[in-house]
Amino acid sequence: MADTTVATKTVKFIITRQDTPDSKPYTEEFEIPYRANMNVISGLMEIQRNPTKADGAKTAPVCWDSNCLEEVCGACSMVINGKPRQACSALIDKLEQPIRLEPMRTFPVVRDLVINRERMFGALKRVKAWIPIDGTYDLGPGPRMAETKRQWAYELSKCMTCGVCLESCPNVNDRNSFIGPAAISQVRLFNAHPTGEMNKEERLDALMTDGGIEGCGNSQNCVRSCPKGIPLTTSIAAINKDTTKHLFKKWLGM
Repeated sequence: MADTTVATKTVKFIITRQDTPDSKPYTEEFEIPYRANMNVISGLMEIQRNPTKADGAKTAPVCWDSNCLEEVCGACSMVINGKPRQACSALIDKLEQPIRLEPMRTFPVVRDLVINRERMFGALKRVKAWIPIDGTYDLGPGPRMAETKRQWAYELSKCMTCGVCLESCPNVNDRNSFIGPAAISQVRLFNAHPTGEMNKEERLDALMTDGGIEGCGNSQNCVRSCPKGIPLTTSIAAINKDTTKHLFKKWLGM
């Protein structure tokens, strides 16, 4: 009699886990049923519903960050098959198995795939990546930007503070204080704004201190890895020019 058993297609994960910020990482293997159009997040959700390892042993649910699930918030950044990227846009059908998930190591690990992005947010504070407003009263319509400037500024505004560019940059690590490409690009964005330009010199001063723009080694990993295709190296080159001009003006007392 012919064997009519149909093999069920599965998805295999090897996940790097860490119980506490100070504990040693370890790996666990999982195998879940395949469904069409799965992404990495849906795979993690399946593991969360039934936290059973590939060998049948029960384990604690895997922890990870996510929010929008449409590559806008940047929360679900992790290293997938050796490449830092967004888990929500990583489709199972396009990934080599077993799928290896690891936390981004540029940032401190909180637990499993959850990381602490304080370094990145601190960099944005350092360069004042915002436009200060004096009061909450109606200021009327803001100044208009030239269309040519608005177009490239809009590209810079797509940054979702996902941290992928910092993870890819060899100059961002625990041995130095390099501010990273994301904050430098945000300086260019806010300095280009007619209102944000009022604080231009403060932002350039911040980038001229230790760990500022001088820390860039021009590896160009950031622009290749950015999920939003932001021209980060173009921004770094532009700000490098601006800081140099600003430095000479200060020397000359202008």
